[in-house]
Amino acid sequence: MIIEGSIPSSAVYQDELCYAFADINPQAPVHVLVAPRRHIVSIAEGGQDDRALFGHLLWAAAEIARSKGLPKGYRVVVNTGEDGGQTVDHLHLHLLGGRPLTWPPG
Repeated sequence: MIIEGSIPSSAVYQDELCYAFADINPQAPVHVLVAPRRHIVSIAEGGQDDRALFGHLLWAAAEIARSKGLPKGYRVVVNTGEDGGQTVDHLHLHLLGGRPLTWPPG
């Protein structure tokens, strides 16, 4: 829905494989969601043919972090399934940065 443009979003990065946009409920000064254009429910649903796409999503997150000026570091999170905190049934990576991030997370 967001990827197709039927729900408004603030685009941060896009290419033929993925779309990245600002999170509407940011948990850090930089909080961007990176999602594949092709529908995949979760990383657990990915198959052999998705290896290159998964790598591309990580590359895109790193490229966005560089463009956002996060030289001191950032975190990339993939929530998977109910116990993993996934609330949207479309694979997406969270790029968080711009402040010190503690461990363990919530």
